[in-house]
Amino acid sequence: MKAHDDAALGRFWAETLGWSIETEEPGVTNLVPEGLPYPHPSTVFIDIMRVPDPKTVKNRIHVDLATTSDAHQAELVARVEALGATRADVGQGDVPFTVLADPEGNEFCVLEPREGYRDTGPMAAVVVDCADPHTMARFWGEAMDWTLHEETDDHVALRSSEGVGPYLEFLRTPDVKTGWNRVHLDLRPYAGDDHKAEADRLRALGATDLDIGQGDVPWTVLADPEGNEFCLLTPL
Repeated sequence: MKAHDDAALGRFWAETLGWSIETEEPGVTNLVPEGLPYPHPSTVFIDIMRVPDPKTVKNRIHVDLATTSDAHQAELVARVEALGATRADVGQGDVPFTVLADPEGNEFCVLEPREGYRDTGPMAAVVVDCADPHTMARFWGEAMDWTLHEETDDHVALRSSEGVGPYLEFLRTPDVKTGWNRVHLDLRPYAGDDHKAEADRLRALGATDLDIGQGDVPWTVLADPEGNEFCLLTPL
C-alpha cells in the first residue's frame, strides 16, 4: 500500500487485523501476521510505503475482511470506525457487507458471515477489479500456483493449492485503470529459486516489463495482462 503517513496507516491496519508491526527502513512499515510460518501459502504480509502523491481515484485492488457472525460484523465495523475508518459509497447499493475507507481513503469491505471465509483468518480476500476476470485468474493462478475455487461470468476466486489463507479474487467492473495503483501485489520466489528465471517465466505467462522510475533495484517491476503493476522480489 502507498500512503502519505506509512506509520499511522500501519497502526490502523495492525489494530484492524491483529498483526504486529516491523519497520524495515524510514518510510516503510511492514505488517506481519502473528504466529504464522513463512514462507507458507497461508501467510500474506502488508508493506506500507510512504509516497508524496495523494489518492485521487477508487483503488482497483482492495481487501475484504472476514467475520464469523452478525455480532462480529457489527463489532468489527464499530472497532475500525473508532480507529479512523469512514463509510464509503462505491455504488454498492443495498448489500449485506459494509464498505469503508481507511484513514487514507483506501476502500475495504467488512463482509457478512460467509462459510467459505471461516478459515482464512482476518483477511478474507484480496479483490482485484478488472475487465476480464477469467484471463486475469489464468495469469495469476499460473504465476502463484494457486487453484481455481469459484468461477462465474463476473467473478473468479483463487486460493493457494494447499487450501489455506486468504483468497485472491477478480471482479468484473466497467472502470478503466488510471494512474499507478496505490495497492499492488508483490511476489517472492522461494529460497534457492532463480530470480531471472522466474521473471522470464512470468513474462512467458503474459507479464510485461514496467518502468515506474524504480531505477537500479534488486527486484523486478512488471505488469499483469491488464496493466496492474506488481513486483517480483528477490528470493528469501
